[in-house]
Amino acid sequence: MDIPAKRKRVVIDLDEWEAARSRRSTSDVHQAAWGGSQPEVIDPEEWEASRRKRNLSAADLTGPPQTPSHKQDDHVIPSPFRLTRIPGLGDSANRDAVTLGDLVGDPSITELWEFNYLHDIPFLISHIDESSRTSISVHVVHGFWKADDRRRTELERDAGRHPNVLLHTAHMPEMFGTHHCKMMILFRRNRSAQIIIHTANMTPKDWNMMTNGVWASPLLACLPNGTDPRLDTPGQIGTGSRFKHDMLAYLKAYERRGGAAFKHLVDRLLQFDFSLVRAAFVASVPGRHRFDESVPSMHRWGWPGLRRALQAVPTSSDTSDGSAEIVIQVSTISTLGPKDNWLRSCLLDTLVQSSSPAARAPRLRLVFPTVENIRRCVGGYSSGSLIVTKTQSKQQAKQLDYLRPMLCRWASDSRVDTAKDSGRGPAAPHIKTYVRFSGSTIDWALLTSANLSRQAWGERPGKSEHVRIASWEVGVLVWPGILGGDQRSKMVAAFMSDTPRPTQAVAAPDSVAARGGVPFIGLRLPYSLPLQPYGASEQPWVSSLPHMEPDGEGRTWCPRPGV
Repeated sequence: MDIPAKRKRVVIDLDEWEAARSRRSTSDVHQAAWGGSQPEVIDPEEWEASRRKRNLSAADLTGPPQTPSHKQDDHVIPSPFRLTRIPGLGDSANRDAVTLGDLVGDPSITELWEFNYLHDIPFLISHIDESSRTSISVHVVHGFWKADDRRRTELERDAGRHPNVLLHTAHMPEMFGTHHCKMMILFRRNRSAQIIIHTANMTPKDWNMMTNGVWASPLLACLPNGTDPRLDTPGQIGTGSRFKHDMLAYLKAYERRGGAAFKHLVDRLLQFDFSLVRAAFVASVPGRHRFDESVPSMHRWGWPGLRRALQAVPTSSDTSDGSAEIVIQVSTISTLGPKDNWLRSCLLDTLVQSSSPAARAPRLRLVFPTVENIRRCVGGYSSGSLIVTKTQSKQQAKQLDYLRPMLCRWASDSRVDTAKDSGRGPAAPHIKTYVRFSGSTIDWALLTSANLSRQAWGERPGKSEHVRIASWEVGVLVWPGILGGDQRSKMVAAFMSDTPRPTQAVAAPDSVAARGGVPFIGLRLPYSLPLQPYGASEQPWVSSLPHMEPDGEGRTWCPRPGV
């Protein structure tokens, strides 16, 4: 159990703090998102009054930044995405990784909203600080709408044992949809809020055995007294104001069916300043949504929403050699159809969008574990129970035929350059990432709950005027220009650390001078490079098929009929 140590109450000289605030680099905003060794701020009421008077930012609410895992300079910015800690891996693979306790164990948290697909309430409560486990307000949002659903019954039983836990059922209008989003919203005693978007089910297995990813916003301060939040303008894609606008629109979709609780949440978040957020909110809301190429402003959800966001993102123009590629890495590949129509016309056509002039189309790669990858993972075959695809039917076999040229292993069994080894091969993936590479740099990256599926991203049959989405999903899109505060900024892959080192950053010169002062941002990759394509005889992991070669635990895999 990861319960952080009690934090000391310290008094901060506000004049010195204000001076330090004005000197803070972009990398400090990253540090503002994470807990750990930060001190408790001064008395909340005193601090809030001083903050309003001096107009301090949300980042200042967190105190001094953490010490990085290795020496860095002001022009090197840690990854906006972090990986979760896996006890079964070594320290090197867990460097800079976070635990659930790091995220929800702060004793100053007074209210927690947890949106997810699978929930283990006792597990969540065990990671909340012991002093506040019975006083914190916990809201669990799920999609189990059938009264006789065993998972709903278990949630109701567990919530009944904790008077401070409230359950909320999301509206599920589509038969095959799920409440698949993974997000937490935290409120603290110091009148700050925080948004956490991640990829893990709220279960011990996901947090202790599987590779997952986390994005955390900086601490968000309250708006100054007298500010009318209704006058906020959405701003450009990638700004905090636009993130706030899009996120609240997403929550209002719950409010329309969920009543007063979600209205209270939306009204409360309206009072916070999102200006330190540097990301785009990308989500899916179930239902039929109007699609009109001539009115892109109406495209909020699913692949049309992602398409609109990517149209604001510049991509490298130096890709005439065909080095550009888009890497999709997911834990589920659903039934897409016997032909690649949906993949090409909806998803791929979306992923190639950019604000830059059209160039040569990037190559598409798809990272998904093989049977052997799962057999060798921590926990063996059982680690693959939530990793899903099917190949048994004729339609599914045809789908595999057109996906096979794109498929790459989750873990390579060849000699990998140790500078580009993620260290995560032994931990099965539940993380979902979509990354555009341009040679040795990265144009953009998306961390999301959305797998490779029509239910998650939506489908537009024929030339329909509507896109039909089945599931709730949430993700966050980042790119170097918004993170570095400079359009010359570069994003490079980081391995076994959140901060790229000269030997890791494929394109990063060793010195700031050599880079001409250009900010370099790391992106913590969950997979190693270079990617290794499937061998001719290799098959993707299929959890519904038996696998008789013993795994590392000495077990075989014999799924129940119908699974």
